[in-house]
Amino acid sequence: MNYKSTKIIALFVFGVCSFANAQTNDATTPLHLMQPDYPTPYVIPQKENIKAVLDRVYNFLDKNSASKIVNAATKADITDYKKNKEDVIFEPGAFRLTSYEWGVTYAGMLLASKATGEKYFADYSNKRIQLIADVAENIQEKNIKDKDMLKTLHPEALDFAGALCAAFIKAKKDGLKANIDPLVNNYIHFISKEQFRLKDGTLARNRPQDNTLWLDDMFMSVPALAQMGAYKGEIKYFDDAVKQVNQFSKRMFNEQKGIYMHGWVESMEVHPQFHWARANGWAIMTMVELLEVLPKNHPGYPQVLTQLQKHIAGLVQYQHGTGFWHQLLDKNDSYLETSATAIYTYSIARAINRGYVDKMTYGPAVLLGWNAVASKVNDKGQVEGTCVGTGMGFDPAFYYYRPINVFAAHGYGPVLLAGAEVILLLKDNQFQINDSAIQLKVEGKNNLHK
Repeated sequence: MNYKSTKIIALFVFGVCSFANAQTNDATTPLHLMQPDYPTPYVIPQKENIKAVLDRVYNFLDKNSASKIVNAATKADITDYKKNKEDVIFEPGAFRLTSYEWGVTYAGMLLASKATGEKYFADYSNKRIQLIADVAENIQEKNIKDKDMLKTLHPEALDFAGALCAAFIKAKKDGLKANIDPLVNNYIHFISKEQFRLKDGTLARNRPQDNTLWLDDMFMSVPALAQMGAYKGEIKYFDDAVKQVNQFSKRMFNEQKGIYMHGWVESMEVHPQFHWARANGWAIMTMVELLEVLPKNHPGYPQVLTQLQKHIAGLVQYQHGTGFWHQLLDKNDSYLETSATAIYTYSIARAINRGYVDKMTYGPAVLLGWNAVASKVNDKGQVEGTCVGTGMGFDPAFYYYRPINVFAAHGYGPVLLAGAEVILLLKDNQFQINDSAIQLKVEGKNNLHK
């Protein structure tokens, strides 16, 4: 073998050995430290980044929701309510000021103000609640041509009563000077005396069938009753709120799955179970909101707390690897939905912050949920991926193919609530990447993988 052949063989052998040594394998590289290709950022969110998301939402909503009333015909601004004799409407905007979705938004802005220390969030809610109170107090009903304002003066359903009532009382507690009492008294009278109920007192509707329970109605009623109980110091409102949670849960909570069905019709012998995500969001938020003001010595407090804990344990089983939850929680081929994910993120974070559930167990799921939600707030501040308003169905196609839209109002309040509550979670707790996973950092402990 000549020198040239020997050199070629030597170079080939050297190349093979070099390639083997350069390979990423279990002998050369700690494979467990390789970076996964996460579809949602797998990071510990930073408070300043969360606030930036909330600011985008605020700016979008401030520009696209009414803040004054105008002449119904000319659209000229009206400033002197007491002397007004003109027909009025809210100035044109992309969202309704008096819907239940906006009750959630008002509450979200108030909480964002507390979490960030920025007054403009609270100002958003206070300005509009003051406007609604001024219209109700000063404008003759015959001159109000805004149908949604008329519905809040004369509620036809819980949608125009409960969430607004709860938010108005929260704003009042936080210092709003508006005369909200006529409105909240009207809302509570409707919930307590006028809304249809089953024989045992459970709030119900006669649509789409007679004697139908909507899981949504837990939220459309209970937080308002709870806030009124605290505002007026009357136990009867707490009693009714606890009764609603218990009686809805008895009929609609699946103990094996740990989640609720959306609708229950009294006349059905078999109750189809469609576990719609946002309805489960209304349920979990209801219990968090109730426990916030329910006296701990109330006999129903342990029942509500236990039910909340069971629901949270059930929900986290269905969280998708992206951090979202599915439109139908137990159907992995249904789409991933933003508003429900935001509601769960807020509610579980709130439950952690109030000590209702363990932060080591559930904190990482909350942070993953927020990272998912934040990815759906676009540069304009619009919330993407939110299911539009949804009635009740008893077949899967109804839920699978509900449209999504950036003007679905249901997404905005939950995003504000979620971001604000996660900021509060991060203020009081530290998280770290431990052995590649997000973990609660325990003071005085060092369990980092070596």
